[in-house]
Amino acid sequence: MTATSRAKKIFAAFAAFTCCALVAVALTGCQQEQKKEDVQLQVFAANSLSKAMEEVQQAYIEDGHSNVSFADTQYKASGELNEMLGAGSYADLLISASKGSMDTAVSKGYVDGSTRVDMFKNDLVMVSKEGAEMKDVTLQDIADGKYTICVGDDSVPAGNYAAQSLSTVGVYAPAGDDAGKTGKDITGKGGSYNTDMVKDGKVVLDTSVGNVCKHAQSGDVDIAFVYTSDVYRFGGVQVVGTVPADTHKNIVYPGAITKDCTNVEATQEFLDWCLSSEKAQKIWQDWGFELA
Repeated sequence: MTATSRAKKIFAAFAAFTCCALVAVALTGCQQEQKKEDVQLQVFAANSLSKAMEEVQQAYIEDGHSNVSFADTQYKASGELNEMLGAGSYADLLISASKGSMDTAVSKGYVDGSTRVDMFKNDLVMVSKEGAEMKDVTLQDIADGKYTICVGDDSVPAGNYAAQSLSTVGVYAPAGDDAGKTGKDITGKGGSYNTDMVKDGKVVLDTSVGNVCKHAQSGDVDIAFVYTSDVYRFGGVQVVGTVPADTHKNIVYPGAITKDCTNVEATQEFLDWCLSSEKAQKIWQDWGFELA
């Protein structure tokens, strides 16, 4: 081989190597440009969503969103979540367990109303301790004093729905703007339970749906008013009656991005995924939630 031929081959090899190197650099540059910035989202969610939301957040990260992490998600009664936002606590996303609580969040400027969307539906049920010998319990049975009950207080949406239903049989007396109305036409806040029943320990109030369920689990009361999803979430209880849907407002969970959110694009992407992803839908359903 002549020196000239050898030089040509060396040059060709060098040119090929250089070309490959340039392509590799270009691809690396593109990949770096395409890689999304790391973001941490803070979610405020209704108590009843805790178990399902934990699974959904993990599934979201695993489903191509490794750049996203979640701060310590706050699970509280919807009214308490509003109080936290009003006191200056930061969140990117608020998911409430009632339209009324979200209405308050919108009116007080805690969330961006244009991002509001109804996410889930739920049912209100009466539960007892597992193994208790009772079934087909009705609201009238409660009114007749056959059982002791526990319901959430004014800050607990499940308690508001229970109050609406119990007003139809005289166990709960609406007050203020609700006076003289019953069922779906009242808020289930600000009223009072039958004085004699409270005095006799027939009616117990508590500050969260989780605490309400515990009263039934332990047998402290015969009946607790909780969501269907709480039966899956807590266990240790059995459904002994379903509260008629026409005695209370529709149980809907609205979600909205907060006004102070600094991660609007990432939060909206997560919110959309929660409602459109088959993985997310299966998780919600496994925990007793129905997409609205």
